[in-house]
Amino acid sequence: MTTDVQASVPLTNTGQFTNQTPIALGRTRIKAVYIVPTGTAGSVIFRNGGSGGTTVMTLNTVASATQPTYLMLPGDGVLFSTNVHGTVTNVGSVTIFYG
Repeated sequence: MTTDVQASVPLTNTGQFTNQTPIALGRTRIKAVYIVPTGTAGSVIFRNGGSGGTTVMTLNTVASATQPTYLMLPGDGVLFSTNVHGTVTNVGSVTIFYG
């Protein structure tokens, strides 16, 4: 599946991922994730359908303010049929690459 891959606005607090306009993303596939952690271990919970939506994946971070994580997702990525919501804990920022 060939698509144009785009980057979200970095999410620094819990909320909806947006494009660069910024408008909340609708149906999309996350292809990769870039997380800037803090000095304390944390996590990002990705939900489909808003803050009360279905948890699709959870990524945990290391306790290091100098060790960002870049994760490419296998296959066609992870599908979010409605929108992409992120709950961030002890994370400086998280950017998704989607298409």
